[in-house]
Amino acid sequence: MVQIIEKDIRVAFPRGHHLHAMACQISNHLERTDFAFRIADPEAQWQKILGLFELVAEGESNLKRLHFLLLPESSLPATRVKDALDFIEQHFRPNTVTIFGIEHVTLAEFRSWLRHYAIDNRELLASVNDDIDAGEVEQMPVNWCAIACKEEDGHLRVFFEAKSHPFGGEENLDSLHDLYRGKVFPLLRCHPTCFNFMNLICLDYVYRDLYQSNISAIIARANELFYASRQRLDLLTVIECNPKPEHPAFRDVVNGFYGEYLEYTPGVRDAITLFCNSAGDTRCEGLDTPREAFGRSSVIIHRSHKLEQVQLSEFATDDFDGLPVCRLRFGREERLFFFNLPVFHELDPRTTRVPLKIHAIFRPAPQNRWVRMGSDELVGKVAGN
Repeated sequence: MVQIIEKDIRVAFPRGHHLHAMACQISNHLERTDFAFRIADPEAQWQKILGLFELVAEGESNLKRLHFLLLPESSLPATRVKDALDFIEQHFRPNTVTIFGIEHVTLAEFRSWLRHYAIDNRELLASVNDDIDAGEVEQMPVNWCAIACKEEDGHLRVFFEAKSHPFGGEENLDSLHDLYRGKVFPLLRCHPTCFNFMNLICLDYVYRDLYQSNISAIIARANELFYASRQRLDLLTVIECNPKPEHPAFRDVVNGFYGEYLEYTPGVRDAITLFCNSAGDTRCEGLDTPREAFGRSSVIIHRSHKLEQVQLSEFATDDFDGLPVCRLRFGREERLFFFNLPVFHELDPRTTRVPLKIHAIFRPAPQNRWVRMGSDELVGKVAGN
């Protein structure tokens, strides 16, 4: 069963004002190797990511107010993890959280990264050490991500997470093609501002075993947090490389998460769920997926919020086919979506202000640049299914 470990970080978000997030729906090309999935052209992928990192560091217009930056699952080449963390530490602004998925590495390599940042990852390191001691699994592939938190004083904290779902990209009788199953999820608690968030990697959002589901464990911990301190889970991010981002299994979990059908869930009722997926032209070798099957990043909040009903070329709003939620649903193209996270959880009858607004959308340009799209580019054909 998974463990949810609380981690305190000195990230001071503005009080009484909404936060800002950027979901980077970038494309990727993963090829199947004898070991696991690898990025087909790692250098080109790194230059693309470096370009968007430079955009954030420059802070054009209101990008200076960015708090959460998300990149999809398996999007960063493993050889560039240090370069990415160094860039964040040297150029990003304080009070910034960056979450990025990394291509598969061996469990032995993963442990070396945990040892390098052992202070922030001691529980996960202990779990990995126990698993390695129990059997010869050093060469088992790990699907992992990093949560890089640049604190108020500029100090960088790095938390790693291993995907708990054992799916390795295809069904295979060979156990060496299974993924390592992570057993520790960090719950990040920001101080002095009371803001709590967690991250999951794709299918971890829907994964369950004989004893619990990941989401039920998160709900239980968030409820404990609420009853003990009247705080709650404010944000749940899910980074994906998912050819079926709106699979019925995902919809079912969203329904249970926000519906309160079986129990009162004050710890998560007002949580914001942010899905950051790979762009529509992503390719995963060996998976028989239709063209443009990826994409559709989205933001989901409880239906007590007000969201204007819109259907535009780059985004649309709906209730996810009748669920007790409001959903902001993006298209499939390669885009950077910059928007605010609602600060007022309950519907306020004194205002008609929409709690979630899109501030900017960026499209790719030559030489790994990103260009802010104009309003005339956003009002074209209606976003399709």
